[in-house]
Amino acid sequence: MKYEHDPVLKQELVRIANSLEMHHIDLDRVGCIRSYGSKARRVLARCHSLPKVIQTAMLSKPFYVVEIISEQFDKLDEEEKTKTLIHELLHIPKCFGGGFKHHNYVNRRLVEKLYKKLNNTY
Repeated sequence: MKYEHDPVLKQELVRIANSLEMHHIDLDRVGCIRSYGSKARRVLARCHSLPKVIQTAMLSKPFYVVEIISEQFDKLDEEEKTKTLIHELLHIPKCFGGGFKHHNYVNRRLVEKLYKKLNNTY
């Protein structure tokens, strides 16, 4: 696997989070990584966090990383790319403590609702 920072996608995450008023997300503590060489075929992106135990041991604040699986994500049209980024941001809980919102909360219906809201802000 190869990883690299993606400042363009980071800017897009910032735009989406700000437009959707996701003020609970500390955007300075969210990274955006593009990965290459994944064997996953049905995964477009992943959200990772620094686990609480590691935060405590390192005397660190929470940090999240949105990983874009380049081989899959790059095939998407712009609408699906935006929806994928919304989906990954939704995994970050309101407490921004290092945990995750699971797929019982993060679902297609919510992503579609927020995508429509995002498009109405422009």
